[in-house]
Order: sequence, then structure tokens, then C-alpha cells
Amino acid sequence: MKKVERINIIMRYINNRAHFTISEIMREFNISRSTAIRDIREIEALGMPLVAEVGRDGGYSVLRNSVLPVVRFTGNEVKALFIAFMATRNLQLPYLQSRQSLTEKLLGLISENQQEDLFLLNQILLFEGTNPSNPDLLDLSDLPHPMLEKLIQILLLDSYLLISLKEETYPIYLLHLYREKSLWMIEAFNLKDEKKEIYPVDHLTNVIPYPEKKRVSKKKILEKLSKQEEAINLVLELGPKAIAQFKKYHPLKVSLSYTNPYQTTAIIKTFIHIEKPEELTEITSWLLFLGEDIKVREMPEEILAGLQQRLHLYRSE
Repeated sequence: MKKVERINIIMRYINNRAHFTISEIMREFNISRSTAIRDIREIEALGMPLVAEVGRDGGYSVLRNSVLPVVRFTGNEVKALFIAFMATRNLQLPYLQSRQSLTEKLLGLISENQQEDLFLLNQILLFEGTNPSNPDLLDLSDLPHPMLEKLIQILLLDSYLLISLKEETYPIYLLHLYREKSLWMIEAFNLKDEKKEIYPVDHLTNVIPYPEKKRVSKKKILEKLSKQEEAINLVLELGPKAIAQFKKYHPLKVSLSYTNPYQTTAIIKTFIHIEKPEELTEITSWLLFLGEDIKVREMPEEILAGLQQRLHLYRSE
């Protein structure tokens, strides 16, 4: 636990108590005596009125009617929060129904000058999905799929799930929940077929915890996944132009890993089912779409043959 986070938790802990001791703080937060004393001194410096009590049973007490210090935001912090709220419009994010109340609370904490700055920002900044002619008009439905919030609530307690998509059910261990191409996707280990798969949240009809007696340990799941990852047969290095093309379009199962801090070079590692003609056709078209700013480290001969045939046809035309 980081120091700032620990101090904030300790402040809430002692603010709800009439009296506390250093020993209690040490036990509650599993910290040394010297760390506890330093944290108490920092809390006093932040403005919480504590009174030290001497004697055998001494400790600290909080003055009655005292409250935690008022939260104050700098101008840049207010702008950062407001812009974050603006950028979430039209993204079908979970818990969006709380965004309006959060915005109202934020506006209530700031000065009139800061409110005017936010008004100007709202007029100037346009994000993806915003209608330029009427920024207040949402181009898409602002609310996410109704199953998304239920899925997240269960995930906070358990990653072993039984999900229903239309008429099929799948026992899974959820690895990631992510949003791509305006769609929420589940990346999971299928406990029945013992392989990694991707499921669209929009197709979910139900989700419940998977029975414990049928589960496989997380350790075994990770071992199976590591063995499957050894089957990677397509490895590409991308330059800045190819990265720009990748952002425009890429197959859902393909992910990008940047190889420098400036995000100008990247690498792709994935597995292509060469026995599936439709997948070979899709990947061949996509590689041509990426352009010349790529270097091939590893590629199945079937894909290479498909690229050569396609290029030959282009030249013939």
C-alpha cells in the first residue's frame, strides 16, 4: 500500500473513533511503531486536530465536532476531471448514470471562474462520437449493454463465471474485460474446451458464478495458457505508419505491444489457424492494409503464399 493511500485510510479510521493508540494503528495497518508515529504527525500537519494523552493508557483523541480537511482541487485538476467526463460521452461505459451527479458535485466544489473555464472547454473540445453541429446531441446511445454492470459486480467477487450467449452457455475464467471498436469484449479461458476465447458482452443474456466443485485452479489455467502461447506463428514489427493503420482497423484477437516509450514502434504476436481459409483470407487482406511499414519476424508459409498471390494479381491488373 502506498504511503498517501495508507494515510488517507488511517485518517478515516481515526476520525470515526473517540480515542486510539499507536499500538492499535500498528496492529490495524501492520506497520512499525516509527511508521505509525510518522503517519500520525503527517495527519496532524494536514489539519486534523488530535490531542495527545499521557499516562499508561495514553494515546490520542480527536477533538469533538472535528472533520477531515476540506478537499480542494487546483485549476488543472478540475480541468482534468471535467475533460475525463467529457471524453466518456458516447463510449457506453458502466456506471454512467452516476456521471451526472459526479459532475454536479464537482461544479459545487469550484469557484465561478473555474466554472467559466469549464464552460469554455465544453464549447471548444470535441471528442469521438460528438456531433460537431450540436455537441450536446449524443450520436450513440450513451448507456452500455445492461449486462455490463452486472458482469462487473460479479467480477469484483469472482472470476469463475458461467455465461450465457443466446442459447449457449460457457464456463469461463475471465482474464480481461475490455472495450475495442466500440464493443465490450470478454477475454476468457474456456474451462470446458481449455482454450482462450473472446466473447462479445452485447450477446450476453445471463452471467452467474460458476460452481466451485467444477473449477480448475488459477495456477493450472495459467500453465495451460502459457503452453498455448508457444503456438504463436505470426510475429510482426510495426513502424509508425503501420501503427496508424492498425488503430484504424485490426482483428479483435490481435493485440499490439509498444516497444518504445514514444509508441512509434510496436510488435504483434498472435496465432493464425492456417487450416481455416476464411481466417487466412482475412489476415492476408489485413496485412496488405497495414502497408509496407512492417517487418516480418515469423509468418506461416500459407500466409506468405497468399500475400504473393494477391500482389501478383494487383500487378497483373
